[in-house]
Parts: sequence; C-alpha cells; structure tokens
Amino acid sequence: MSRPEDLLRDLRIDRRPGATPRRRRRWPWLVGAAALLGGLLVLAGGRPVPVEVATARAAADAGPPVLLDASGFVTARRIATVSSRITGRVAEVLIEEGMRVEEGQVLARLDAADAEAQLELARAQLAASESQLAEAQAQLALAESTLARQQELIARQLTAPAALDQARADRDARAARLASLRKAVEVARRQLELAQLGLEHTEIRAPFPGVIVAKAAQPGEMVSPLSAGGGFTRTGIGTLVDMDSLEVNVDVNEAFIGRVQPGMAVQAVLNAYPDWRIPGSVIAIVPTADRTKATVRVRIALDSRDPRIVPDMGVRVSFLQPVAADAPPPSGAFVPESAILQVAAGEGGEAGTAAVFVVEDGRAHRVEVALGELAGAERHVTAGLAGGEQVVIAPPEGLRDGVRVAVAAAAAGPR
Repeated sequence: MSRPEDLLRDLRIDRRPGATPRRRRRWPWLVGAAALLGGLLVLAGGRPVPVEVATARAAADAGPPVLLDASGFVTARRIATVSSRITGRVAEVLIEEGMRVEEGQVLARLDAADAEAQLELARAQLAASESQLAEAQAQLALAESTLARQQELIARQLTAPAALDQARADRDARAARLASLRKAVEVARRQLELAQLGLEHTEIRAPFPGVIVAKAAQPGEMVSPLSAGGGFTRTGIGTLVDMDSLEVNVDVNEAFIGRVQPGMAVQAVLNAYPDWRIPGSVIAIVPTADRTKATVRVRIALDSRDPRIVPDMGVRVSFLQPVAADAPPPSGAFVPESAILQVAAGEGGEAGTAAVFVVEDGRAHRVEVALGELAGAERHVTAGLAGGEQVVIAPPEGLRDGVRVAVAAAAAGPR
C-alpha cells in the first residue's frame, strides 16, 4: 500500500524547465461513473411499462348484475306516411320537419276547385228534388180531394162509377210519384254529403299527435293514395311519428333467450349518449326466431320520454338479474374480464387462483382475488378488491409485481 507521502508526491506539479508532466490515469474515473449510472438505473426501476387501466366498480354501487347484453334499435309503434284519400294537386303544405302536430290538425291542402263544383252541383240537385217533392205533395192533396168528392157523388148516385175509378187511380199514381220523389230527395242529400266529404278530403289532417320527421311533397305536385303517374305522383305528404310510442327492439341469441322474461328490468344505453343509462323493462318476447341470425326479437319499454330518444337510434340493452328485496348488498367489486390473470403453478401463487394488477403510486402491485359470476364483459370479484382501484386491463407479457408503469389510457366502466 502506498504511503501518504508517496501519494502527495504524485500529485505535486514539476515546474522545472524541460520537465515532462506525468500522464494521469483516467480509466478509474470512467469506471466509477458507469457504476454510479447503473446504480441510479437500478434504483429507478428501469423504463416504465405502458399499461391501460380501468376503475373497479364497487359491487354495492353497481346495481343488479347483468345477465346478458343485446343490441338493437329504437322503433316507433305508431308511425304513418300521411296521404290524401283522393288524387289531387297540392295547393298548400303546412308542415316542416321537426314540427309537433296534434290529432286532426291540417297538414296540407289540395286544389279544391273540382270538389267545390261537385258540392254546388249536389246542392242544386237537392234543391230541385225538394221542389219536385213539394209539387208532388200538392198534386197528391188535390187528387185525394177529388177522390173524396167523387165518393160523395157516387153515394148520391149523381155520377158514374167510372169517374170514381178514375179519381182513385189518379190518387194512387200521385201517391206513388210522391214516394219516388221522397227517395230522390234522400239520394240527393246523400250526394250532397258525399260532395261535402270530397271537399273535406282536400284537407289532409294528422291521424294522431306526433312529430313530423319527413316532408315529402311541395305545392304544385300531384299526390295520390295509390302509386300512379309513372313515378311522378307522390304517395304522401310527410311521415308522422308518435314519440310516446317509442320502444326498443333487440335481437337476443336464441341460446340465451331462456334468461329473458316479460317484465324483467333492463338498462339501455344509446350509442349517441354512452354515459346516459335509461331504465326500462321487457314488454314481450316475439314468439318467432330469425333462422338466418339465430336470434329472437325482444320488445323493450323505456321509462324515459326524453326528446333525445328518436327512432332508428342504435341502442345497447343490458338485461338485469332479479334481486330479492331482502337480499344483502353484494360485496367486492366488478372489473373487466380482461384484467383477470389465472395463476399457474410456479408463478408466485397457488395454482388455480386468480390475480389482478393494481396501479398505486406509479407501480403495479399483484393482488390475488376471489372470482364470482361473469356479468357481461365484467367479472365479479368477491374478495381482494373493494372498488375504486385502478386495475390493469390485459396486463402485458412480463409485467411483474412492483414494476414501474405508465398509464396510457383510462377506460370508463361499462355501466
């Protein structure tokens, strides 16, 4: 070992002329710096592993468990393409898309010139028939008076029997004509009613209250209840939807239709509003299957009548498991199924158990859990988690307990 005097002598600078400076050895310093850097890397735990996380939902706050999920669309039980009862030219359209209308409200008017002319003609015919009826009534009254005088003359033997027969025949003819004219007057009144009805048919009215979702005709176009005119004739003025009749139709795989019962509680989520949970219930299971898709259609009633719900919207429905009123609140938490790791022999746990990685203070910690039932895309963890923890979704290969992680994205809970 070198003495202190020798070390000091090595550090002394020789300032004599012509003296050659002693060359220093720098490799010990490089080795020390490398060792120091390696120690810092070890203490830092290496490069953080990027992971995705989701928040575990407390089972007590999650509501009833989900039996199965299905997708479908919002539909309307009452929807109509409103058209006229007669063929005619559109004179006026009084609707626009999005307008709310009441039952009986006028939506459009057709050209009423022909209908008004028919109405005037029917009125004139009725007036003529009533005039003829009045004349026939007067003639019948005269014929009855003549018959009565002839009967008195015959009783006094002052006239021939032939005159009495003539008076009786004239009276009967007048009575028959009067009956015929009465029928003619009744027919004329019916024709007047038909003409009035034809004029009313030039006004197209709403058959029920609702919202106009489509406007199909403009003034000047021909409209008809039948498809005619080589494709140039409209078959309707617009489409009317009763928003109070909205429901959801979903297709359930026939292998799981046995889990669905009428009246079962459901929770619907519109594709347009993924954070809005709409409660509802099963109306009915349509007793027929689609052989091409192996599904059965189920009708769902929504408890909300919000204007954001419109026909043909995509919707996801979760069928909820019935829970008894006196049942204790569930324990544990719900986590995505992809966050569960099945522990094999030699992996730091008992074979056959399950575990999840929980992110705390920037590090992943392995937590063993007890598994419950599968609820849709989630798994009920009955022990090991209480809810609120950040669990790693689809843990990457090689993730170990205590490794530093970087959260790449946070996934929202399914419900």
